[in-house]
Amino acid sequence: MQAMSNTSQPNTPAHPPVAAKRPHSFTHHGITLSDDYAWLRDPAYPEVGDKDVLAHLEAENAWFEARMAGQKDRIDGLFKEMRARIKEADKSVPQKDGDYLYWIEFEEGAEYKKWWRRPVAGGPDELILDEVALAEGHDYFRLGAIAVSADGTMLAWSVDDNGSERFTARIKVIASGEILPDVIEGTLSSLVWVAGDKGLVYSLANENWRTDNARLHWLGQSVESDVELYHEDDEGFRVGSSLSANEQWLIIGTSDHETSEVRLIPAADPLAPPILVCERAEGVEYDVDERDGLLYIHANDTHENFRLATAPLHAPDQWTTLIEGRDDFYLTGFDLFRDFYVVEGRVRGLDRVEVRYYDDPSRIEPITFPEASYEAGLADNPEWAVEKLRVSYESMVSPASVYDYDVADKSLTLLKVQEIPSGYDASLYETQRLEITARDGTLVPVSVLYRKDRASSGPLHLYGYGAYGIAIGPGFSTTRLSLVDRGFAYAIAHIRGGDDLGRAWYKAGKREERMNTFNDFVDVAKGLIAQGLTQAGRISISGGSAGGELMGAVINSDPDLWGAVVAHVPFVDVLSTMLDESLPLTPGEWPEWGNPIEDKAAFELIRSYSPYDQVHVQAYPPLMVTAGLNDPRVTYWEPAKWVAKLRELKTDSNELVFKTNMGAGHGGKSGRFESLTETAEEFAFILWQLGVEA
Repeated sequence: MQAMSNTSQPNTPAHPPVAAKRPHSFTHHGITLSDDYAWLRDPAYPEVGDKDVLAHLEAENAWFEARMAGQKDRIDGLFKEMRARIKEADKSVPQKDGDYLYWIEFEEGAEYKKWWRRPVAGGPDELILDEVALAEGHDYFRLGAIAVSADGTMLAWSVDDNGSERFTARIKVIASGEILPDVIEGTLSSLVWVAGDKGLVYSLANENWRTDNARLHWLGQSVESDVELYHEDDEGFRVGSSLSANEQWLIIGTSDHETSEVRLIPAADPLAPPILVCERAEGVEYDVDERDGLLYIHANDTHENFRLATAPLHAPDQWTTLIEGRDDFYLTGFDLFRDFYVVEGRVRGLDRVEVRYYDDPSRIEPITFPEASYEAGLADNPEWAVEKLRVSYESMVSPASVYDYDVADKSLTLLKVQEIPSGYDASLYETQRLEITARDGTLVPVSVLYRKDRASSGPLHLYGYGAYGIAIGPGFSTTRLSLVDRGFAYAIAHIRGGDDLGRAWYKAGKREERMNTFNDFVDVAKGLIAQGLTQAGRISISGGSAGGELMGAVINSDPDLWGAVVAHVPFVDVLSTMLDESLPLTPGEWPEWGNPIEDKAAFELIRSYSPYDQVHVQAYPPLMVTAGLNDPRVTYWEPAKWVAKLRELKTDSNELVFKTNMGAGHGGKSGRFESLTETAEEFAFILWQLGVEA
């Protein structure tokens, strides 16, 4: 690895921080574990004011700045080229919704969007929400929900200005710009207009950051008088609300990671008694929409890859299969329209979109796309009665594109292709979809992008996630080109734990099968080496959140494979977090990881792979770690403790740098350009550690 000298600036630390060891232990199932760095959790969290904790985080940040100072020119250069690939003055394709066309627009140099509309019948453009103005004076800004009233006269929106994911909702009259006195603080939800635009349905985050409610706010009345439409008593479930496609029904759903329950309330009368579609049954997930008194239910009750069923509104739990669940088709969702409906899913891991008809179940019209590997799906289609569907499409070599699909003609019309101002020639690149055999014989798909002129066995970046049934599709990325144009291959490992190949693929990487996720990632890396795409020690890897857990697990098990590792907001203190039911997410996470409080086998399994618990005396690869002080998903002390333990036990002199965003949360910095700074830092670290000079 290249050496990097410290700068001579005042107050530049000469050595990495050493966290104090303060003995602490806890006992479960007769097993006592020690945690000398438990003190890094501020007991007043979510307020973080402990002087020792803050001093340690600031010391780590100072060490990060000192070690990365020599990479400043490279970071600046990467940032400039990444920014040059983004069209600064850009706008989305307008979409009709009622009497207006709506679109979003970025102005030159702006970090945030402006939301516009104009009348379909003609008239001036109208600015309905200015994120730039709302973000002014804040280090962090994120728009949560945004909803125009049905009559088009009012706008409701919510904002988080510190990364805590507790949003404040406000309402304004669009024509005059008047901000109404209604202010709802602490939301974590959509905003749904009901009762002829007289009411707004939302969910509050409770003190443990759980949305256990659906509430109705009447415009003009105090928030204290808001009505709770539904309360969820199971602390592992979360509540959300939406409108049916025809906007006749308020849909209130509650679920954890593997069980759900849905209620319907007339949108015109939100205080009417709710209709329970079907009582929750453990392991059964379903979602619902309605058309002409008939419910459409997407459920996994008869097949793990889901079926589509129907039921009369007067007997909502009497389900009749419309589309059978199949092993070879993972039915991920559906959308109802007045004259037809659309089914989305995946076949062998590739997206499939089908138009189907109410009056002819045998009539199936798939939308065909030009490449063998891609991401595609319905985009924004807000209207009930449509003749054309807005569709999105991209691949690892094809920039994001927007199409209109004419349902009658079965034809796609290209409306927009993502523009890359600095230039992009797709013919210079090649993408492959490989299958690599894991140690148990399972074939694991891998999507790979590289330049056609790349030298064999060059550096390779491997990305993975592998949790919660979240698929990582083979989509396009402009930032990725900064590695690929420097001779890297970029690979996405579609490992078990995601649902890339269906629900069984997800189940094969959760709870008792969790080790498959980590093994798949390691085996993919070894397979890419065997195929001549790279070499051991020439592989950089990255992952965030549960993907950060993946990073922690594979550097414990196979440290020699990796030349550089980046772990963003990594979920690495898995055992302690799953043992603490007071934390915001823990009860809802037990279906994913297991409950180590009640289940000794779950305790032992989680302990066996939890990256923090498994740090041991050995050499580790170069590592960059990030955290967000306000992160409610992966609390800042998880990576802080992990880094402290690594510094104590690792036997190498490889780089270990750790940066905490003191004013941000799970997603890091906000803003389309500010966030590029962190990507530039990540890529600079990778290039530095792999000795790539360009």
